[in-house]
Order: sequence, then structure tokens, then C-alpha cells
Amino acid sequence: MPKLIISADVHGSVSTWITLKNLTDKDSGLAIAGDLFDTKYGSYGNPDYSPEHIRDELTRFSPPFFYVYGNCDTESFFPGADHRIEFTFNAVNILMHHGHRPMPSIPDHIHLIIEGHTHLPSLEKRDGVIFFNPGSLTASRSGLFTYGIMTDSKIALIDIRSNTELGSADLF
Repeated sequence: MPKLIISADVHGSVSTWITLKNLTDKDSGLAIAGDLFDTKYGSYGNPDYSPEHIRDELTRFSPPFFYVYGNCDTESFFPGADHRIEFTFNAVNILMHHGHRPMPSIPDHIHLIIEGHTHLPSLEKRDGVIFFNPGSLTASRSGLFTYGIMTDSKIALIDIRSNTELGSADLF
């Protein structure tokens, strides 16, 4: 069964990137809701910070990859992405943005909105649309280091340290 691994706010952390790669397999995709590289403010003195390494590995990354720029990403470092994208995965219509810019109206066909920016995990359903923030595996502001998994029937928020599901929502 194909699954989508969902993350945000990686901020150039190679160890987080390796974790995300290890969570994916040939039947999964990876969605990152901004601040993958953090080339605007970057932790240049931190040995774990290497946006160049992540960018280079993306050229060989074979699972489906969905990415939007965040407020800490420099567009010239990884050209071709956007600040907001719509895509379909497992028949789920998804709108993904980082969350640092105002959200225009939500198209009627959207089932799931993925956003980052706050480093705080959240999962809620409003007016038939699921709003999901995976939190951050790199720089949590809640004390929980989290990511998301979407299957063909649900989306779940996962605590990486305990490998436990903190919450989920049925997609349909």
C-alpha cells in the first residue's frame, strides 16, 4: 500500500534527512512542507547542517517527492519549487504550503492541507477538510519530534522517539 511520509522544517539537518529517507521505501512518497534547506539563516557552524548534501541526494532520490519553499529557504538554492502546490496521492487531493503566508481560499476539491512553519504538530478536520502540520523532527517547539504518514484511508501523526501514533483522521 503506498504511503506518503510528511515532514516540514528540516532546516538543513542531515540526520533528519537520513531519518526521512529511511522512513520511505519503493512504495512511498515524501512531502516536505518547507524549510528543507534553510539557506537563508542556516546553522553554518553545526556539523549536522548540510543543505548541499541534501540537495545532492535529491538528484538520486527515486520515490515521488513533493516540496514547497519555506520562509528560511532561498529559491535560487533549489530552483523549480514553489510556495504552494496541489497534488494527488492515493486519490487524495492535497494542497501544501509552508504556512508563513496567508492562505487564499481553499479549492472545493481539496481533501487535505499540509503546512509547516510553526514546528508544532496539529491535526484537525474543519468543514470536511483535514489541516495537518507534521511538526518538526529537527527543531520541535512542543517537545515532541513528529512526522506524518498518510495511507489510502487515514493520516496519522507519529512521535519518532516512541514510534507511537499521537492522533489520526480518516481521509474519507
